[in-house]
Amino acid sequence: MIENYPSQNSNSNRSNNSVPPFPQNQPVPWAEEQEDDWNFQEFLSILRRRWLLMASVTIAVMTLVMINLVVNRKPPEYEGSFQLLVEPVEPVNNDSKVIDVVKDFNVQKSSLDYESQIQVLKSPELMKSTLKQLQASYPEINYYSLLESLKINRLGETKIIEVRYQSSNPKQTQVVLERIAENYLDYSQVKRQTQLRQGVQFIEKQLPFIQNRVDQIQKELQLFRQKYNFNDPETQVTQIASQTVDFFQQKQAIDLQLAQARANLAILQGKDGVTTTLNNAILQGKDGVTTTLNNDILQGKDGVATTLNNDILQGKNGLTTTLNNAPLYQQLITQIRQFDVQIATESTRLQEENPIIQTLKEKRASLLPLLRQEKTRLLDVKFAEAATQLQTLEVQNQELAKIEQKLAQKREQLPVLAREYVDLQRRLQIATESLNRFLSTRENIQIEISQSDIGWQFLKVPTTPDSPIYSVSTQRNLILGLVASILSGIGIVLLVEKLDNTYHTIDELKKKVKQPLLGNIPFEKQVTTKKNRTINQKFPLANIQNSLSQGVAGLAVLPDNEYDYFSTNFSEALRVLYSNIQLLSSDHPIRSIVISSAMAGDGKSTVALHLAKIATAMGQRVLLVDADLRKPTIHDRAALNNLWGLSNLISTNLPVGEVIRQLPSMSQLSVITAGPIPPDPTKLLSSQKMKQLMADFHNSFDLVIYDVPPLVGLADASLIVPHTDGLLIVVRIEKTNSSMLKVALDNLKISRLNILGIVANAHKSTTNSYY
Repeated sequence: MIENYPSQNSNSNRSNNSVPPFPQNQPVPWAEEQEDDWNFQEFLSILRRRWLLMASVTIAVMTLVMINLVVNRKPPEYEGSFQLLVEPVEPVNNDSKVIDVVKDFNVQKSSLDYESQIQVLKSPELMKSTLKQLQASYPEINYYSLLESLKINRLGETKIIEVRYQSSNPKQTQVVLERIAENYLDYSQVKRQTQLRQGVQFIEKQLPFIQNRVDQIQKELQLFRQKYNFNDPETQVTQIASQTVDFFQQKQAIDLQLAQARANLAILQGKDGVTTTLNNAILQGKDGVTTTLNNDILQGKDGVATTLNNDILQGKNGLTTTLNNAPLYQQLITQIRQFDVQIATESTRLQEENPIIQTLKEKRASLLPLLRQEKTRLLDVKFAEAATQLQTLEVQNQELAKIEQKLAQKREQLPVLAREYVDLQRRLQIATESLNRFLSTRENIQIEISQSDIGWQFLKVPTTPDSPIYSVSTQRNLILGLVASILSGIGIVLLVEKLDNTYHTIDELKKKVKQPLLGNIPFEKQVTTKKNRTINQKFPLANIQNSLSQGVAGLAVLPDNEYDYFSTNFSEALRVLYSNIQLLSSDHPIRSIVISSAMAGDGKSTVALHLAKIATAMGQRVLLVDADLRKPTIHDRAALNNLWGLSNLISTNLPVGEVIRQLPSMSQLSVITAGPIPPDPTKLLSSQKMKQLMADFHNSFDLVIYDVPPLVGLADASLIVPHTDGLLIVVRIEKTNSSMLKVALDNLKISRLNILGIVANAHKSTTNSYY
């Protein structure tokens, strides 16, 4: 058993049966940046990497351009032209005879509709006579062919019309232009002038009717204003609105005063009944009120009497205010209160029938008639004042009602008058505009007639073209075709690059995958060559005890010829990878790692095998375990048989020494192959026996490397990584799909597995090492 292995390092004092201090699952931050922007350096790198595709597309497009130039080559064309001044121009000054044919924006705007005029010049009616003359010499010419080669345009904002015609025959070009020029001059002098004079006659007939219509509408508008004193709808609305606001303010003030006067009168007439009842109750002593008041005063209660007296004294309901302001009335009230106090005081020590109390009551009763008489007088005066005020306010209210009625009539009549006024204004405006338009049109036509008398003038007569104006420039088209071909090639390259989801450079891998890059394994052809030369033969089972006693203790350096097949860069990259792994943790050296990849074919098994060889060559006791129980490859790459392996070790009680192999080329390296493929690899890898074996391997070797299946879609790695020092992910340049790697990293994030870093594999770099 592995527990019997001697300790390989004197400074590592640990029990053979101890479980390795596996790292706890820690959340590892990683992310894949989605950066699609390319800088110039990356752009050049893409072109260098895909130069063959770019060259192929460029050659193909350039070939099509050259074929198109040969097939569509046209004969040279001859073009002639002439120019006509169709409107007279103003002289620069009275003394100068120089004519400025460019439009001056300070003078009157041109009266000619050039777009319509050009369409008339192209019309079949105007071209009919020209076609008859031309077809005598050139029967192949018809209206549509003539119009296709004929171009009539206005020169900018000038008063010049330019006519161009082109054909492959220079003589035909000259003849066609001469016939068209003659036809246009005849049109300008005869037909166009006749049409203008007919237009003037029509306008002269219509002007009297339009003038009468304007006069009639103006008269109706004047009578309307005089009848209704109506100037403008907006002014009328403003006036009525202002009057309405003033009226409502006055109406609200009068209504408020009326309400107050009516309330006062109602109080004085005793309609509310509150003050009158209270006073009578006090004065007449009904139902024992006076006695109750006396008792309340004696007992200090805040009862009914206090409330009633306060109501009278404080002037509630508007009546006691008047009584309180009367001196005589208040003097009587004060005396009655004094008698009430004396009666109440004497009642505490004397009986009710005592003469003293009776005398006090008689004196109090003698004051009550005087109090009623004074109250009646004061209320009569107040009532007369309130009645007079109410009558005055009602008269004012009636006057305001009459004003309101007048305003309501104006508001009802205003929309009708405004609509009638606006209708008259609109009719007057339409009639006036029509009159002005007719007058302006008559003036313009008269000016145009005077100009037509002069006729159109030649500024440039038809000339015979000496040389073709258009010939195919082969050199120019070839240059344009070459540029288009190169751009097409670049476009295809960029499109292919956009659709490619693999990593092409180390910088791109580091930029998009935020994980430590522990190694950069260059592409090595000899790795593939050696793999193809794998010897599938049976080797005798190694006796682990003999190997430990004889070979393991003497592990030192790998023979120099072990990597003679490989380049220096390849072997050096593996050494750098091993050194980086050992530098990851200074407190707890890396003792066991799992090597996997996002997808199959990324070279994980190759990296695992050669990393194990490099670690062995550097003096480490290394065990390489093929934990890929689905598609194992270590035994093929290492030229070992796979009769017994890890699957047998887990599922049976087979001793570990029976399944450990040594490589034919390196006997110091221990290897456990996968063994027969089980029906359920996950069940074996998650078993307690597997965990115990991993702990024993960890205690017995300096470094244990596990080769596991790909990460995406399989749970094998997540079962083994938690019991090791971490996971190493192999990414093959120009092969590993970035989306698959992202899925793998996301799954690892969910599982909270420790990722040691990334290894770039098969990088085809042309950069040489410094040494």
